[in-house]
Amino acid sequence: MARAEWNNVRVVLLDIEGTTTPIDFVYKTLFPYASTHVESFLSARLGEPEIRAIVEELKAEHAKDAAATLAPPEWPHDSKDELRDCVAYVRWLMARDSKCTPLKSLQGAIWQRGFESGELHGEVYPDVPRAFARWQRQGRELAIYSSGSVLAQKLLFGSVLSGDLTQQIRDFFDTGVGVKTAAESYMKIAATMEKAPRELLFLSDAAKEVEAARSAGMLAALCERERSRVENSADTIATFDEVLPD
Repeated sequence: MARAEWNNVRVVLLDIEGTTTPIDFVYKTLFPYASTHVESFLSARLGEPEIRAIVEELKAEHAKDAAATLAPPEWPHDSKDELRDCVAYVRWLMARDSKCTPLKSLQGAIWQRGFESGELHGEVYPDVPRAFARWQRQGRELAIYSSGSVLAQKLLFGSVLSGDLTQQIRDFFDTGVGVKTAAESYMKIAATMEKAPRELLFLSDAAKEVEAARSAGMLAALCERERSRVENSADTIATFDEVLPD
């Protein structure tokens, strides 16, 4: 694949963790915050319809995990302490780095409290804001596709200390469109944005996601920020400064 093909790109589709945002921010800030606050959050809001619906979805996920003999913490159907059992299961999912949708929805709701209180601020690599501005100036659109919920994505990009980046992002996608390693997910994204797959360039630090996007007909490149040296090729980038420069 030649980078010259990128000149025809109309949408840059981005992963978050390890691509726009340091992995340490996710694993050392966001995940611990959710784990620490999940019990107090559920205790205060378990009766709200939106949170109640997430808990019911978590119960269904628990049943699947138990049936698959993954040995999740006990959560009986007639639990006498739903809060305790739900919290134990949520923390078990977090420890496994589960991508299940109800967990991501719950984490997003917990993070919302942190972002709104000022305890949390979004973090991106230094080249991200200038790349966003450059691509927008070129007339290209931006979209995000992450396993984190759309709410969590908007909170992160909306609270970056350099300024609100959500105004430059046309669309946000999460696992509601499908898993990130399935070509069908990328086809759905292209259709939703009313673009041909070849008009989208997907950037991610996960090789299987890049492969899935290519299988769907998208252009894609592996983002390898953490390596000290990345071979300069059409298939791999180390910084957004390499992508569609002026």
